[in-house]
Amino acid sequence: MPSLLLVRHGQSLWNLENRFTGWWDVDLSPTGEQEANQAGQLLAQEGLLPDVAFTSVLTRSVRTCNIVLDATGRSWVPVQRHWRLNERHYGGLTGLDKAETRDRYGDEQFKLWRRSYDVPPPPLAEGSPYDLSGDPRYVPGVVPATECLADVVVRMVPYWYDAIAPQLLAGRLVLVAAHGNSLRALIKHLDQMDGDEIAKLEIPTGVPIVYELDEHLRPLQAGGRWLGDPEAIAAAAEAVRLQGQRK
Repeated sequence: MPSLLLVRHGQSLWNLENRFTGWWDVDLSPTGEQEANQAGQLLAQEGLLPDVAFTSVLTRSVRTCNIVLDATGRSWVPVQRHWRLNERHYGGLTGLDKAETRDRYGDEQFKLWRRSYDVPPPPLAEGSPYDLSGDPRYVPGVVPATECLADVVVRMVPYWYDAIAPQLLAGRLVLVAAHGNSLRALIKHLDQMDGDEIAKLEIPTGVPIVYELDEHLRPLQAGGRWLGDPEAIAAAAEAVRLQGQRK
């Protein structure tokens, strides 16, 4: 049966600073590098050695993919990078501190922008220093001004069918190293979750999720199998949920 390996990138420098990142390109923190290496080691211990990998065009995801492949001894496998696996675009929230944003706009608005399925943040202002319209990674017209999770599903699902699914149907073990929201979009599609269900799912950095699929690429186990210490994973997921709260 086909197997799909999902890994959210390791902690980034802006994860560490608790800032909205989205399409802005930041590197991994030293902790993020360790998380990526640990994810690869967990996969290797399970004998889950990727035949092909997919990642976004953002550094934190690309480097996580490379570190995981190195740790599994599979640095030589082909890797495809595409903007359709990017994190969702946080629009005008990009670069803002999450706690300060919550204090300014209140709990309800903060939660809507951060975790609702179909409510996008305000669009990126014209002339913003975070404008990526001239970035060489993207063709004209690709970079959005803002996105909700529903938008990520719309851009991600075609890539699933065109690029990822054919590799699985060919019998290859596939690694997808991406971002919290692009992976949530993929999991929503795989598990046929509704908007309310996926809004509650928190994916910690650097935790491998294994989906075993049938011949129609339907999950044999809803939610997949998460590798690592269950208590540590639960604590990490709770920490993601609480981002933006004052300590």
